[in-house]
Amino acid sequence: MESSTDRIERLLVLLLLQSMEGVPQKEKALQLNIAGFSNIEIAEFLDTNPAVVAVSLSKSKKSSKSLKRNK
Repeated sequence: MESSTDRIERLLVLLLLQSMEGVPQKEKALQLNIAGFSNIEIAEFLDTNPAVVAVSLSKSKKSSKSLKRNK
């Protein structure tokens, strides 16, 4: 049975994802990661595989580091 906290958390994720309609999955994964969700949870929310999420987040982080170095 799902707790009320889990239910609220899921509702907030649904609202976030709805507000990001049309945004690439990579960006959605990054925002959910920043919010503290695990790769497994993110994969569940985005209906994908945790390995896909891990690769996507790794690429995002590498890209971010590269941008910071070039400034």
